[in-house]
Order: sequence, then C-alpha cells, then structure tokens
Amino acid sequence: MDRERKKILPVVLNRGAGAGSTQETVRELERLFAASGLAAQVHVASGGFELERLARELLGEGPAMLVAAGGDGTVSTLASCLHGTGTVLAVLPMGTLNHFARDIGIPMDLAQAVEVIARGAPIGVDLCEVNGRHFVNNASLGLYPDIVRDRTRQQRRLGRGKYWAMLWATFAAMRRHAFLHLDMDIDGRQMRCRAPFIFIGNNDYAMEGFAIGRRSSLREGRMSVYTTRRRTRWGIVSLAMRALFGRLRQADDFSVEHASRLRIDSHRAHLHIATDGEVWRVAVPLSIRTLPGALRVIAPAP
Repeated sequence: MDRERKKILPVVLNRGAGAGSTQETVRELERLFAASGLAAQVHVASGGFELERLARELLGEGPAMLVAAGGDGTVSTLASCLHGTGTVLAVLPMGTLNHFARDIGIPMDLAQAVEVIARGAPIGVDLCEVNGRHFVNNASLGLYPDIVRDRTRQQRRLGRGKYWAMLWATFAAMRRHAFLHLDMDIDGRQMRCRAPFIFIGNNDYAMEGFAIGRRSSLREGRMSVYTTRRRTRWGIVSLAMRALFGRLRQADDFSVEHASRLRIDSHRAHLHIATDGEVWRVAVPLSIRTLPGALRVIAPAP
C-alpha cells in the first residue's frame, strides 16, 4: 500500500495564488497529469503556514518529486521545505508573475508545463538564505518592503485591487520613505551604504530596458547586490518612471556588487525585508549567503 502511495505524484496547490483554485481546477490538473502518464493527487492549501505544514506532511511520505502549483511565494515556501531532502521540486506556474518558472524555462501554458514535469530532467539550481530563511528569487530592504506592507493594508482596509493598491502604495512610499544607512560586509570587503533600497538577487538580474527582472542563469553560485545611484527623492521618482517606460540603463542607474556571503548591519535592532515578495521582520545583523546547487528542480530536457 505504501509503495502504491509513493507512485502518486503529490501536487501542492496554493488557493491564494494568481490563478486561484476550485474543484474544477483540481480536476483539470489531475486530468492533465493523467494525459501525460502521471497519477497525481492535488492537495489545496491557503498559503503561508498551511502551505509549509502540508508540504512537510507530504515530505514525510518520502516522495521522489513534489509539485508546487502557484506563484513565486509557493515555490519559495516549498523550496525551503525541500532543502536538505532527496525530493525534487517541480513547478506549475499558476501565480501572477512566475519569475522562477520563467527563468528556468517552464512554459506558462499549464498543459505544456505538465509535459515538462513528465519528460524533463532534474538540475541543481542555487538557493539563497538570509538569517535561516531561504529564497529562490530575491530579497529587498528599504523601499520595496514598505510598498508591499502598504499595498496589503490598502487591500484589506479599502478593498482595492492588487494593482491599484500597489500603484498608490508606491507613490506614498516614495514621498515618505527614509534612506537606509547600512554597513555591509561583502565577502570580507567593508562598505558603507546610503540608499533608498538594497536588492539582493539569486544570481544576476537584468536591470535594463524591458528585460528588468529576468535572469539568464540560476547556476552561477553568486548573489548580485544592487543599489541605485539616485540619491534624492526626485531621483527615485524619475527611476520609477524610467522603469515604467523601459528606459532603465544598468550602468547609469545602478551600482552592483557580487558576493557569495553578505552581512548587513544597521543602527536599528530590526529591519523589514521582502523575500520572494513576502515581508517579514528580521533581527539585525543580516547574514545572507548563496547555496550553490542546493535545490534540485525539474527543467525542460536539453
């Protein structure tokens, strides 16, 4: 009986992801897996703690593969649970942006993504870790966590949609946000930083034109640490407008460092940090490192 259960592919579906979930969604996913020759069982969770609890419960059965059906937050949560186990992660892109899935070459069409899970091959990709918490895409300090927190408040209190709330939150944050004053240790090199934000990418991000936010590789074993060269509020507003119209120029607008280990210190006891879009409060100092090849994930076959 246990052997038969291990042959069933567990799929963790985030009810709160961009595509949402209904009984019809569950049946359609199971049908797509069956059409690709895989027996799958879809387990629905409501995000956050429930996602992690369900993933760890399923991992207790020792599956060879676990499927994350959701967006980047879902992938990040399951990747953290899988770290240190022998289970391979597979991704069904059902979120709003799906940065991780795009960067490893997963099609956005669900039927094609299921085919990749059925016919693809596992590869090792890098994870990053900040004070014991893992992320697959990026971490941010300063402006972005402030925007996300304000957006969430507007959605809950004012009932605004995600995009309108994000827009209003961005303008509000740019008016009030104070610059960060940080001491950084980048692979042993000391640096003092005054900036409106710090962006830490798992590998190199494109920060130019309309390609902003994309990565060509998740296997270089390094982090990219970005700050802006803009040092005034008007400069930050200008940067946002340039990004909106695809006119960013990496050499002009950003400074970048590369690191395998990063330590960030502040005069504050705690800072808010966004990891893969989720904001949390972390004690200072921050210890951030890359974990080369730490996550095995199904990617399209060469």
